[in-house]
Amino acid sequence: MGGEKNLRELEKRFLENGITVARTSADLIRYHDKYFIIDRRVLVVLSFNFTHLDIEHSRGFGIVTKNKVLIQEAVQLFEADCARRAYVAGTDNFVVSPANSRKVLRSFLKRAKKQLFIYDPQISDKEMIRVLQERIEAGVDVRIIGKISGPSGVTAQKLTRMRLHTRTIIRDGRQAFVGSQSLRPAELDSRRELGLMVRDAKIVKKLLATFESDWGTTNAAIQDVQEEEMPEATKNETEKALAVLVHELQPLSTTVKRAVKKVAAQTGGEALPNKMVKSTVKKVVKKAVKQAVRAVARDARKAHG
Repeated sequence: MGGEKNLRELEKRFLENGITVARTSADLIRYHDKYFIIDRRVLVVLSFNFTHLDIEHSRGFGIVTKNKVLIQEAVQLFEADCARRAYVAGTDNFVVSPANSRKVLRSFLKRAKKQLFIYDPQISDKEMIRVLQERIEAGVDVRIIGKISGPSGVTAQKLTRMRLHTRTIIRDGRQAFVGSQSLRPAELDSRRELGLMVRDAKIVKKLLATFESDWGTTNAAIQDVQEEEMPEATKNETEKALAVLVHELQPLSTTVKRAVKKVAAQTGGEALPNKMVKSTVKKVVKKAVKQAVRAVARDARKAHG
């Protein structure tokens, strides 16, 4: 809004047009949530502001719901904040900072089994970072579009096609959180923030598709930059090396088939469901390739050292 002066001028215009304005409690360092309730029948929760920058040039999401429980919670929150009364959270699907956000989001992250796709401009909360590291160690695919503080071991990439403003987490492709709070101490513990847990399959599918598109665009942009910076001679040598590597790996599929058949024969075919075979083989091959690459790099360093 451009500071205290502009904010008070806006407040004055509202009052002149018959709009009641309430100021937030002094115990909150900032009022950052974005939501409105229409006739106590529709709730709209946004991860973006009503500004040209956010609407036209930033990645943001909004959830529109007629869920009576969520609407009731939103009304209670609004009335409590207007009267400067304490708000007590009534459901974990209505995520409010500082009332229940730390507990709910920590649990949400911990329950990930396969993947966590996260939009977040700045992750810096140590507890949340530890949870993400634990999930990675458990084999969960954790990807972040945004930033994460410190040497966390978590893959994070900058959004290249537009400004990032949303805070969204998609878990296992089945459930999502959309809101205004980043995973950082101030937004979890000291500011008024609001988000919703979303289970609607169509909404989650759209969020997932958008994330994958943004992630793919970001990866492509990084690769383009890297290729542009790479000397032509190095490019040619790299392409030759890749061609040789692909040829050398051709027998791999035969080896994998033989190994899977051997294990199936020893344990019984029913012990190896198709999904489990895919997942297990992928992990084993990935681990073997990493080990081989490390060994080659180590040998190369010794040869040139």
